[in-house]
Amino acid sequence: MDAYAREAEAAPFEVVNEGGRAPLLIICDHASGAVPAEYDNLGLDETLLLRHIAWDIGAGDVARRLAALLDAPAVLCGTSRLVIDCNRALDDATSIPPVSDGIVVPGNQDLDVGQRRRRAERHFHPYHGEIRRRLDGFRGRGVRPTLVSVHSFTPVMDGFERPWHVGLLWDREPALSQALIAELGRNPDLVIGDNEPYSGSDPQGYAIATYGTGRGLPMAVFEVRQDLIDTHHGAEAWARLLHAALRAVLATG
Repeated sequence: MDAYAREAEAAPFEVVNEGGRAPLLIICDHASGAVPAEYDNLGLDETLLLRHIAWDIGAGDVARRLAALLDAPAVLCGTSRLVIDCNRALDDATSIPPVSDGIVVPGNQDLDVGQRRRRAERHFHPYHGEIRRRLDGFRGRGVRPTLVSVHSFTPVMDGFERPWHVGLLWDREPALSQALIAELGRNPDLVIGDNEPYSGSDPQGYAIATYGTGRGLPMAVFEVRQDLIDTHHGAEAWARLLHAALRAVLATG
């Protein structure tokens, strides 16, 4: 992603397949590594904004393709998680991370209340406002949608080679995740994480807490390993895998 592409993506959110007809909403909290010009790259070298600390590599590409395959609308966050993490509550210490994976973020040091509020108003609230607007639209039509959240994870963390190809995260309602794990598990070549490589409940992500637990919606949170989706070919293959699993489960659920 070059500087021009990041600047072009600096809107707080992007809507894909706006007229999608399926009773589904796809979201991607970490789709972009865009840092608006006013933050001057947060004091980081340009190359660091291409790394996983700035965004979920490949996740946005998968989400866009999945939206087309499922004929569902998707809302993708347009701002780097280093500016403000849209999958963290605003009072969470990692909402605006001063350090990420051992890398100090100069532009996030010693922010005052007004600076933090400004970031939330410009980036966090518009993104989640669009998600709420679309969920309210489903409710107004008498539809209880399924929410699909797409993330990606690094192949290695703290020296541990993560064996999973994909994980499903959940909190209090495991039924949909367990059904998807079973469906994906029909492929013997896949290693599937059940609340791995992260737990959906400890710590609880903002989206699960707000839309899954908070609204009582069925929710699937996919974590796909980044080295599998860091090319368009890989993203397409994994979008098709997730599409097939969702179609099979939601057709019988």
